[in-house]
Amino acid sequence: MIRFICQLLAFLFLLSACETEVPKLGADGKPMPRLYNLRLQSTASVQFRMLDALNALRISSNISELALSSHLNAAAATHARDMSVQNRPWHFGSEGSSPIDRVEMVGYPHKLVGELISETFETELETLSAWMENPDTRRVLLDKRATEMGFSWYQEPSGKIWWTMVLGTGPEFVENVVTNNPSRGG
Repeated sequence: MIRFICQLLAFLFLLSACETEVPKLGADGKPMPRLYNLRLQSTASVQFRMLDALNALRISSNISELALSSHLNAAAATHARDMSVQNRPWHFGSEGSSPIDRVEMVGYPHKLVGELISETFETELETLSAWMENPDTRRVLLDKRATEMGFSWYQEPSGKIWWTMVLGTGPEFVENVVTNNPSRGG
């Protein structure tokens, strides 16, 4: 009898391990997104994860890698927070600033290549994947003029994340343009 009870308990234990979680459904009948909590992660780890992933894509496309820029990170952080305040993903700040204005405001000494934005519940890598699927945003990510990246986000209490990536032409590109300009003899 004890053997039977032990076997029954073992069977029930194994059966309970097979139990699957039933996803919560939203009003539209689709599964609710799982919360990706960025508050539990360091800013640097998320930024470098994005930088590494984007650089891997650029290398596989035979394009030079990017470096992380503190100036561009600041411009991205400002805009991510501002999009949340405005409750809309767009490239203009609540005070009317453009991406060019924002990189100038943070003192970025080089040229803006492009800005990518997203409003989502997805991770940074899922967001990068979505940007790569769109021809317009992919063109910015793989722009050969870009040498520096800024990346930041703002996460609302609901879990919604406002992502912003800013690419710029750092000093390497400016020097390269000058030395490879035929009219300068280089």
